[in-house]
Amino acid sequence: MRPLPGPSCLHEGKIRPHRCFLPRHLHELQAGNRTDQQDPRWRRLCATRSGVEGTICELVNAHQARRSRYHGHRKTHVQHILTGIAINLERLASRAHPHYPRGLTAFQRYLDSRDLTWECWWRQGK
Repeated sequence: MRPLPGPSCLHEGKIRPHRCFLPRHLHELQAGNRTDQQDPRWRRLCATRSGVEGTICELVNAHQARRSRYHGHRKTHVQHILTGIAINLERLASRAHPHYPRGLTAFQRYLDSRDLTWECWWRQGK
């Protein structure tokens, strides 16, 4: 498929190569939503929601929670609870062992003891 030149819109099943404008009522609704987004209460609500959406995304994509293994609301609810516990355990495990840089190698200690300089790329991945 070739891309169409310039901006285009789909109007009544036809592609027209011109700028599309929203109908007045949709434009006013959109403008009202944009002014509401400047409210501090809305921003707090959105911040909470964005955190929850990230968790749900992890649940669905990393743990295949879109479909249940079981039939019925009770068993599905138990599966969701256990999957949530597993996610929390993964998060706690990743916090328990922070990455500490390794100590100097024997060769690095040898260079330091003789006041020899290291190469600029040594242990920096460059």
